[in-house]
Amino acid sequence: MTERTLPRMCSSRLCCDAEEADPLRTTLRDSRITTRLGRTGLDVSVAGLGCGGHSRLGLAQGRSEREAADLVRHAVDLGVTLIDTARVYGTERAVGIGVEGRRDEIVISSKAFPLDPEGRIVAAHVEHQIDDSLAALSTDRIDILHLHGVQPQHYDRAVAEYLPVLERARAAGKIRFLAISEVFGRDTGHAMLPRAIDDGHFDVVMVGFNLLNPSARERVLRPAIENDVGTLIMFAVRRALSQPAELARVCAELEAGGALPAGALDADDPLGFLVGEGRARSVVEAAYRFCRHEPGVHVVLTGTGSPDHLAANIDAIETGPLPAEDRARLEQLFGAVDFISAN
Repeated sequence: MTERTLPRMCSSRLCCDAEEADPLRTTLRDSRITTRLGRTGLDVSVAGLGCGGHSRLGLAQGRSEREAADLVRHAVDLGVTLIDTARVYGTERAVGIGVEGRRDEIVISSKAFPLDPEGRIVAAHVEHQIDDSLAALSTDRIDILHLHGVQPQHYDRAVAEYLPVLERARAAGKIRFLAISEVFGRDTGHAMLPRAIDDGHFDVVMVGFNLLNPSARERVLRPAIENDVGTLIMFAVRRALSQPAELARVCAELEAGGALPAGALDADDPLGFLVGEGRARSVVEAAYRFCRHEPGVHVVLTGTGSPDHLAANIDAIETGPLPAEDRARLEQLFGAVDFISAN
C-alpha cells in the first residue's frame, strides 16, 4: 500500500479509472487520506462518517436534526467523502440537509432493511425503502445501497427476492453499487459475508472488525481482497473500546471463560500497554489505527454527535500503524476470539 501527496483535485472527481487503479492504493486528497473502494472505483476518504450506532449524529442524545445536519456539514468540511446512513437510523434527512450544495463531493451509502414490519421477506418492501431513502436524502441516486443486517438464515431468500429489485433500481439510475451488511452482534463469526463475497453479487460489504474480535481478517477481508470487494468497517470502537469500565468487564469475562490467559492483562487497565510514548495516545486511537491498517480495509466508520470528537477520530484513523510489537501482542491475546462484538 502506497501513499503520495496529490495536487488539489476537482471536488466532483470521486471515481477513478478502475482498470488503472491499484486496489489497495491510498492517496492524500485535499489533506485527507483516500483509497479506492474496491471494484467500485470510487475514491473515498479512509475515515467515513457513520450515522448509526449509539449516537446517530447526536439524535440519540437529544440533538436536533439541524444540529445533526451541521455535524454532517462539518465532516464534509474536514474532508470526509463517504457518509454511511440507513433507512432505520432516522438520519437520512440530516445527511441530505448536510450535503446540500455539495452532493457531488460525497459518496452516500445507505441501507434497506430486508424484513418488513411483520418479519417477512417481501420484494416490494425494499423497493419502497429505496424510494423513501431517495426522498429523505433529497438526491436522485444512492451511491452504495446495502441490504441491511442480513442474517445467515435469511441470506438465500433475501438474495432471491431482492437482487432483482436492486438490479432494476440500478438500471433506473437510483443506485450505483450493490452492497450488503451483516448483523455483527449476532453473527460475530461472520457466517454470512463470506457467502456474499463468493457469490459475486455485491460490490461492497460492511463488516464488524476490531482488536477484540479480529476474526474478519481471514473470513471476510482476505476474500474481499481476492474479489476486489470494497469494505466498510463498523464496530471499530464501541462501548468496550471507549468506556474503561466496560473494557475491564469484557476482558475479565474473556479471562474467566478461558479465552485469555489468567493474569495476561492488567485488570484495571487491560489495554494500557497500547498507550504511551511512541505508541497510541489512547485506547480509542489504538483501536482505530488497528483497523485502519489491516490489509483489505478500505473505510473505517466513526460515529459521534460531537464535532471535536469527530475531528479527533478522523485524526486517529489517519495516524500510522501501531508498533509491530503491539500488533503481535494483540494477535497473541485476541487472535482466536470470534464470539464478541465489543458493543
